[in-house]
Amino acid sequence: MSDAFDYFRAYAVRALCKARSMPHGRMKHLQLLAGRIYNLLKKEAAYGPNTQHLEDFRAAQKLEKSLDRPPGEGSGAGNRFGPPRSRDARGG
Repeated sequence: MSDAFDYFRAYAVRALCKARSMPHGRMKHLQLLAGRIYNLLKKEAAYGPNTQHLEDFRAAQKLEKSLDRPPGEGSGAGNRFGPPRSRDARGG
């Protein structure tokens, strides 16, 4: 990744512009956080080639993708505000 600096800069600009257009709240805060992570990775990449920052980059991308999904979609870990599910066919 010889031009990692440019890639991280582009991701940071996109994330921060997206955050500016969002209403105040938790989602805006998390979007700003993703932008800050990209900026830190940009600064780290400016000093030289380093493949150790790829894990941080993937984590930031995962955070951004989770912000794009509606609250009901996702990993299926359970929605505590949704309707209760029937446990089995016997009505339990």
